[in-house]
Amino acid sequence: MRRHSKKNILAVVLLVGVLYFLNFLIDGRIISHEPIPKELTFQGERLVSKESWVERGDYLPLNVSYQVLAGAPSTQQRYLSIGLSSVKRKKGSYLIPTLKSLFLQSSPEERSSMVVVVLLADFDVSWRVTTAVEIKSAFALELEQGQLVVLHVPQDQYPSLTGLKRNYNDAPERVSFRSKQNLDYSFLIHYSAGLGKYYLQLEDDVSSAKNFLSTIRKRIEEQEAKKTTWAMLEFSVLGYIGKLYKSAHLPLLARFLFLFYQEMPCDWLMYRFRDLLTQREPIIFKPSLFQHMGTYSSFGGTYNKLKDKNFEEVLYTNPSAEVYSDMSTYKKHYPKLALDAGEGFFWGRSPENGTYLTAVFTEPTIVMGIFVETGSEGKDLLESAQVEIGHDVITTENGEKSCKEFQSVGTLENGRFEKLEMDKKYSFSSSCLRIKVTAGQKEWVIIKKIRISTKPSTIPHKT
Repeated sequence: MRRHSKKNILAVVLLVGVLYFLNFLIDGRIISHEPIPKELTFQGERLVSKESWVERGDYLPLNVSYQVLAGAPSTQQRYLSIGLSSVKRKKGSYLIPTLKSLFLQSSPEERSSMVVVVLLADFDVSWRVTTAVEIKSAFALELEQGQLVVLHVPQDQYPSLTGLKRNYNDAPERVSFRSKQNLDYSFLIHYSAGLGKYYLQLEDDVSSAKNFLSTIRKRIEEQEAKKTTWAMLEFSVLGYIGKLYKSAHLPLLARFLFLFYQEMPCDWLMYRFRDLLTQREPIIFKPSLFQHMGTYSSFGGTYNKLKDKNFEEVLYTNPSAEVYSDMSTYKKHYPKLALDAGEGFFWGRSPENGTYLTAVFTEPTIVMGIFVETGSEGKDLLESAQVEIGHDVITTENGEKSCKEFQSVGTLENGRFEKLEMDKKYSFSSSCLRIKVTAGQKEWVIIKKIRISTKPSTIPHKT
């Protein structure tokens, strides 16, 4: 009798053990031998600004749950918030180089005036963990100082990404990809709305121009001085790169992208949004401040060779100047076009020895760098010339302005000239820059670009 009881007890114990094991399997607690990386997150709260009527009450609620993977934004609004979304790519990864470019191309003062928000938008937890660890390792200081925040939005926060409308006869996979991208940007913009006075949208595969924030600040001040309506300023002509908004418009933009997420690509939607806010024409600044660096697209790893031809990595903010030349000008390719940003250029007929192109600055300034590029596709190069800076403005016999004395700073080589850190040797203020031909040539000449960087104002900006 007792022996039989022991057998029954043993059977019951084994049965309970099997059921307990099966319960683990059913709950999904035991899976493959691949370990699941642990993702350390905490719930993130948005910094809400009351600049938009949408945020002043419970209008058009957009309830999104955010997970903060790294960093924490300052509780004080900064001048500029920069948003970019990143997903796992089949080929290549450009996120870390993009972030390095943003911070390395900015001065300490500029970095303290901005916050970069990165949305890791892929649902692959292994990729997110690996990427977050890389960011924490490479940008520990920026994370500590509130200049960088890394987020994720869980998959259950997204509406359906399958069975969507196939506008423009796009393949279902393409529709799903671009629709999710719209939602990624919507969530990113929604979170960033209160972090800065202005918001800059970038992609995760770009390089930045030197001191891009100071240039953006200057362009905004110029635009605001015009007292005209604007909704979006463009600092690159490519995709959703370098598009700047007022933070007061971000709550509307986030909801706009969310509502129409399956209709069309994000860069098409942004132009519709701009039109709705009564800015009819694009406002594009040149040279561009951001360049597309990616070789392979985030959609399917396809080859992507897009480049912004107006990008200049070392940004030269040319001083205001009048430009004169005694070289014969072809049609409307005037000397001033060599100094202006954009695609214009000076085109002159066969220059003779001693002929010149002179830029006379409105105000004396300390020149820090000069870049001169001549020719086009190997033709119409200026073969022999020297670059000079001058001081003491005078008026010549023919009524032109020039300088009393000039000093050579170098010569063109293969039609180009570049010199940086000039203020270390030439610490005095200059009033002129002159390109003087030192040997005549039969070929015509194109002076494509004259770029001058000057010492920035010592008046500090408020952040």
